[in-house]
Amino acid sequence: MKQAVYGLLLYLFLLLPPVADLLESIMIVHMHMQMPLLVAAGFLMGRFLQNKFPLFFEKWNHNGVPGIVLFVIIWSYWMIPRAMDEALTFQTVEWFKFFSLPFLAGVSLRDSWKKLTNAGKNSVLIYAAAMLLFMAFLYIGADEQICNNYLEIEQQTLGWGSLAIGVCIVIYLLQLLFIDQSEFR
Repeated sequence: MKQAVYGLLLYLFLLLPPVADLLESIMIVHMHMQMPLLVAAGFLMGRFLQNKFPLFFEKWNHNGVPGIVLFVIIWSYWMIPRAMDEALTFQTVEWFKFFSLPFLAGVSLRDSWKKLTNAGKNSVLIYAAAMLLFMAFLYIGADEQICNNYLEIEQQTLGWGSLAIGVCIVIYLLQLLFIDQSEFR
């Protein structure tokens, strides 16, 4: 129950207009801090929802695949530069961000991750690494402004941040491949 309260408090804190404006004012903070924190808030609130509606989650997401597909679709949508731009321009898109990331992506991730096999988890991580690396090269290599609300240098900073996170995920996957994990359990 404490997790749900912490998740709700985090969500309410992120909803505060000064906090939202501050986090959205810098592109890398918008994508790599605000959006993951919204997912984390939903992840924390997910346990409460799982306990409240167990039959729904068991029927809808019994093996974890539908939930993780929903998570990947929402996460991929918010990686698109135009979606980030529209979240700053249109109020309804920003409302969708504050609903979809915690309540669809975060709760789905919480319900799905333990149900997935190791191959499913690794597939999600491979997709995340590939997406981050692709977006990194897009943002770093762009010779012009992709997002209207951010400067070109902010786009490049986001690209380098995405590259760093993507490389870290690749290193993690490589160590899973080459190091015997049974020694650490």
